[in-house]
Amino acid sequence: MAVDATMPTPVVSAPGTSNGTSSGSSSTGSGLTTSSQGIADNFQTFLTLLTTQLQNQNPLDPLDTNQFTQQLVQFAGVEQQLKSNDQLKQLIAIEKSAQSTQALVYVGNTVAVDGSKTQLDKSATWNLVSPQATSATITITSSTGQTAYSGNFNLKQGNASFVWDGKGNDGTQWPAGSYTLTATGKDSKGNDLAISTEIQGMVDSVDLTASPPLLSIGGQTYTTDKIKRVVRGATGGSSS
Repeated sequence: MAVDATMPTPVVSAPGTSNGTSSGSSSTGSGLTTSSQGIADNFQTFLTLLTTQLQNQNPLDPLDTNQFTQQLVQFAGVEQQLKSNDQLKQLIAIEKSAQSTQALVYVGNTVAVDGSKTQLDKSATWNLVSPQATSATITITSSTGQTAYSGNFNLKQGNASFVWDGKGNDGTQWPAGSYTLTATGKDSKGNDLAISTEIQGMVDSVDLTASPPLLSIGGQTYTTDKIKRVVRGATGGSSS
């Protein structure tokens, strides 16, 4: 924009409020002053400056009205974007609070999640999901890769629980630790049949510092979306 160099530029100040406080701040009865300054708080000042520019523009080179309108539109757009960002921050905070509340509900409950590795503490429980009835070979290995137990079991179609008491095929009691179960089956034609495994255990703690919160189950951590079901009590047979 062009301004006449021969004309003195007036000093423009933001309009004051009726209670005498400055723009963008407010005073409390205790004498403390809170400030929330930003583009939106200076909107009136921006309009005053534009008005002054219009009043003092060079008549031979006036301000383009389209340019003036674009400045107003751009400023209003930035103001709305800042407000939208503040609202998004509030929504994110609410969502995090809801996730934490949801995770805390599972503490102390026995749940089932996808997986094959769990901790042996007196006993260990897995859920087996078979698409059809089959004779499955179940193998349990230790964290070092040693075979702790193996056996053949008849599974019905659907869900079934397998509870291991920690004893090997020779009756030796295996120590507490991490163990992995694998299950393989055969269909009526002798083809391999996929049998999925789930870990069943109690949620003993929740890490709320993580986002999303992490549930601790048998020494492993899982998010709440990994939970398949909540189990009220163990059912099914034992390996013994």
